[in-house]
Amino acid sequence: MHVHAYGRLLDMRTTVEITDAQRAKLLELAASRGEKGFSVLVQEAIDLYLRMQSDGARKARVKAALSVLGSFSDKDAEALREATRALRKSWR
Repeated sequence: MHVHAYGRLLDMRTTVEITDAQRAKLLELAASRGEKGFSVLVQEAIDLYLRMQSDGARKARVKAALSVLGSFSDKDAEALREATRALRKSWR
């Protein structure tokens, strides 16, 4: 990673390698938002990623996942178990 400090102390330029397809999609999204480049999009994505990696966010996701425990009907739960068994047999 190559980093250059410029302007204010908190701003930095960083070289990040992305694919042509990623660049094209980022430019398309930025244009749809009326932005010239995609730096703001990358900053937002990094901020979101870092928030999602925090312990609080991880615990909230686990809690949300566990909150649906028992929300299947007995019939749906059994159908899911059967489908899972069939898939596991085909893996071997």
